[in-house]
Amino acid sequence: MNPDDPLLRILACPLDKGPLHLLPPDAEQQVEEALYNPRLRRRYPVVDGIPQLLPSSGQQVTEDEHRELLRRMTP
Repeated sequence: MNPDDPLLRILACPLDKGPLHLLPPDAEQQVEEALYNPRLRRRYPVVDGIPQLLPSSGQQVTEDEHRELLRRMTP
């Protein structure tokens, strides 16, 4: 996904219906592209450019991961 993709403006977390933030891939840490909800601390994968936004697809993150993801978030 592209940070300027208009789709990002309409995508919402399936649990709280709030906005999601794009997390770019990080080859150094072998982290794939994802969408992140910092309010619920849930990360949703993006597979082949397609966001996986089923509630069961989301992963709860730890406090340390949350801090790292906030650092990686794109505006």
